[in-house]
Amino acid sequence: MPSTNPVRFDPSVETIAPDEQETLQSMKDSFQEILETTSEDYGHAVRSVHAKAHGIARGTFTVADGLPPELAQGIFATPGQHEAIIRISTNAGDILDDSISLPRGLALKILDVEGARLPGSEGDTTQDFIMVNGPAFSAADSKAFAKNLKLLAKTTDRFEGVKKAMSATFRVVESALEAVGGKSATLTTLGGAKPVHPLGETFYSQTPFRFGDYIAKVALFPVSPELTGLTGDLVDITARPDALREVVREELVEHGGKWEFRVQLNTDLEKMPIEDASVVWDEAESPFVTVATLDVPAQLSWEHGVTDHTDDALSYSIWHGITAHQPLGGVNRVRKDTYMQSASFRGKFNGCPMHQPAKLADLA
Repeated sequence: MPSTNPVRFDPSVETIAPDEQETLQSMKDSFQEILETTSEDYGHAVRSVHAKAHGIARGTFTVADGLPPELAQGIFATPGQHEAIIRISTNAGDILDDSISLPRGLALKILDVEGARLPGSEGDTTQDFIMVNGPAFSAADSKAFAKNLKLLAKTTDRFEGVKKAMSATFRVVESALEAVGGKSATLTTLGGAKPVHPLGETFYSQTPFRFGDYIAKVALFPVSPELTGLTGDLVDITARPDALREVVREELVEHGGKWEFRVQLNTDLEKMPIEDASVVWDEAESPFVTVATLDVPAQLSWEHGVTDHTDDALSYSIWHGITAHQPLGGVNRVRKDTYMQSASFRGKFNGCPMHQPAKLADLA
């Protein structure tokens, strides 16, 4: 359990930069460039970030009973089960060969959630959490995020051969850094990430959220033996453009998996800043504590011609949810309109408007 008193949420914990709207517009321009480029190339609109899915799986999200007051917040205030669906992906806005090794994402959608809604998700009953296999965001603030996105927009769907070569080089450099205790978020983001098995990874929100009366980051930890046995395993990506989709499918169709959803409460605004998303919150100061579990039964996580349609029908956003889990910080604030922009573009281009499912049976 947390060893010190958690910081209480107050709107004053956020500091809005005077030029944040300009930064947001820059990001929207980059998103539009990515969306138009990829939809023209593919004849089909894909997400402007995390375009390539490696697997989609359905399961049960169970909120633990008997949580202490500081953890029984928001959707975790009421024990019980919810339907849920996860999407495992890579962070680029174009659909790349898996030999271009980038950070992996896991988006979790929890259904039948009650509570006052965040702006833009009124009338829905879902709660989304978007996580990446690293504890901190690659950009400190929205300006740095916008700069990274502008670079991504200029390289979207271009020079795949160069990207493959660069990714291989960056992986060597990153491995050398890690051998001496170092790590580069920049190299990882540019293609230096190790080709680890996604199902063995821990996925982090990276950015802070309101947690009812408090403030927290969240993470999804693999706990079933079949998943923890994959932690650190490297996938052979040689001449296998969809290697990750293949290994995720093989594992989930045989075993399924179980994860724990854990919360890290903010206990010090100086050491755990809201507006600098690149800072890793020290687990010695505030450990991650389990508040729920995610159980995914054995199933086919990708079937060509079927799962593609489910993927098209799904949209994830950290702003799909309840007020008690409001995203915090500049990086999160600029993600609101841009994620909505991406989903709207996909819906119009593909002729399939986005709707949040009330139950899993609503999905194809």
